[in-house]
Amino acid sequence: MARPRNFDEEEVVTLAAEVFGRLGFNAASIDDLLVATGLQRGSLYKAFGSKRNLFEKVLVAALAPGWTERKESLDLLIIALKELAPADRPITKLCRAVVGESGGNIALVLGNRLLEQLK
Repeated sequence: MARPRNFDEEEVVTLAAEVFGRLGFNAASIDDLLVATGLQRGSLYKAFGSKRNLFEKVLVAALAPGWTERKESLDLLIIALKELAPADRPITKLCRAVVGESGGNIALVLGNRLLEQLK
């Protein structure tokens, strides 16, 4: 019989989003995620399977309605587009879907956010 989880998945996703948003996907290590979430390595892998799967959960949560108004969500989408989408078809599909659904000004919104990050 599997043991029940001793953590709130939504809270873990929120904490992981902060790590990914600050460091990016490639630079965020499993150890960074463990420190931020307080999880043990086995718990993280059992719950999410991989760093990539955790990032996908983070991205899906970040792209909830109103995401274009949240800088953190824009940052996570930019990270997904730059670091994962070129080689990860499911992430590419997700990114295409949300960009396509967001209307015509999303390129301007993303471009402005990229320029803000240069400051």
